[in-house]
Amino acid sequence: MYSFFIYLYSLLIRLAALSGNIKASQLAKGQKDAWDQITSKLKADEQRIWIHSASVGEFEQGRPLIEKLRDQFPQYKIVVTFFSPSGYELRKNYSGADYIFYLPFDTSRNARRFIKLIQPKKIYFIKYEFWRNYLRVIRQQKIPLFLVSANFRTDQVFFQWYGGWYRKLLKSFTWFFVQNERSQQLLGQAGFNNVTVTGDTRFDRVCSIVDQARSLPDVAQFVQDKKCMVAGSTWPPDTDLLVRYINTENKGIKWIFAPHELHDTQIDQLIISLKIKGIRYSQLSSVDPSGYDALVIDNIGMLSSLYRYGTFAYIGGGFGKGIHNTLEAAAYGIPVFFGPAYKKFQEAVDLVEQGGAFPIRNYEEFSKIFNTLLEYPEQLKQAGDIAGAFVASGRGATEKVIQKSMFSD
Repeated sequence: MYSFFIYLYSLLIRLAALSGNIKASQLAKGQKDAWDQITSKLKADEQRIWIHSASVGEFEQGRPLIEKLRDQFPQYKIVVTFFSPSGYELRKNYSGADYIFYLPFDTSRNARRFIKLIQPKKIYFIKYEFWRNYLRVIRQQKIPLFLVSANFRTDQVFFQWYGGWYRKLLKSFTWFFVQNERSQQLLGQAGFNNVTVTGDTRFDRVCSIVDQARSLPDVAQFVQDKKCMVAGSTWPPDTDLLVRYINTENKGIKWIFAPHELHDTQIDQLIISLKIKGIRYSQLSSVDPSGYDALVIDNIGMLSSLYRYGTFAYIGGGFGKGIHNTLEAAAYGIPVFFGPAYKKFQEAVDLVEQGGAFPIRNYEEFSKIFNTLLEYPEQLKQAGDIAGAFVASGRGATEKVIQKSMFSD
C-alpha cells in the first residue's frame, strides 16, 4: 500500500507538471534529473555524511550542523538532499555542502540505489522525515541515523492506538535529538530511550544570522528614527488585517511588508490599498526614502536583515497552515505578533508564555495589543527584552548534537 501510494504520488506530480503547475514541474524535472546528477558528480574514494531536509525551513534548521561538521571534520564530504523544489531551487548553489541533490522518491529500488551510491558513514534527518523505504535500507545496513531538532506531539500518529506501523519506523533511528522534554517523554512512553534533549538548532542559526546581518542604508533612511513594524512572510489574510489597521488607526509609524510569495499584481494591489504612501524596495534607491511610510519588499533574501530595523515584527502564516520563522525576528530583541495557528511551533508557544510574543485571532485583538505597546514604552521594551533573551538562551544545540553523534559510540 505504501509503495503504491508513492507511485501514485509520483504519477500525480507528473500530471500536475503537464498541466502547468510550476512547483510540480520543478519537482518532476528534479526527480527526472536526480540520478544523472548523483552519478555524474559523486567522486570515488570519499567518506560522506548525508544530511536531509524536506525544504528550506528544515535546511536553515540544519545549516549550523552542516557548517560545523564541515569545519570540524574536513575528511568527510557533505551531501545535502531536499525533497521540496522550494528548498532545492533556493539552496542548490549553497557553498557549505559538497553535493546538493533532490532525494529520489521513496521506493524500495530508489532507496537501495541511493544508499549504495552515497555510501554515507553517518546520516542526519532534520526535524521530521520518515520515508519508510529509506529508513528500512538504512537500518538493514546499520548506518548511524540521527533525527535532529525533532519535536513530537501527542496528536501525532506515532502515539495513537493505531500507530504501531508508524512507531516501527522510529526503530531505524540510532538517536533522537529533541527540542523539549515533552518530546523525550512521548518517545519514552513509546519505548524509545535513545533520546537527548538538545533544544533547537535554529537558535544557533538565527544567532549567527544576527551576527552577520547586512546593513541596508536605504531601509535605515526609510525608517529614520520612527517606530517600525516589519511584517515578514505575510499571506493575504495577514496583509488584510494590517492594511485595515494602517487605514483606520495608523499612529505615524513605518511599515515594511515582505510577502511570502512575490506576485507583481499583489504587490501593486497592496500599495494601492494603503492610505499612506507606499513604494517597492526596487524603486527605493531612485527616490528620497524618508518620504514614504510603507515599503514592500519585492525580492528574496532580505528578511532576516530587515528585522534589525523593526520595533515590532509580525510573522505571517498564522491564519493558514502555520506561522513562519519567529526566531529570526525575536533574535533582534523585538516583540512578535502572529495569527492563531502557532501551537505546533514550540518556540512560538514558549515565546507567548514568557511574554515576548502575542498571538492574535482577529483585527480587534491586534489593535488592542499593538496600541498598548505603542502607548506604554516600558511594556514594549520588556516584551522585546524577553524575546531577545529567549533566543540567546537557546544557543548550543548544534554542539550537543556533534558531541553525541560524532564522538560517542
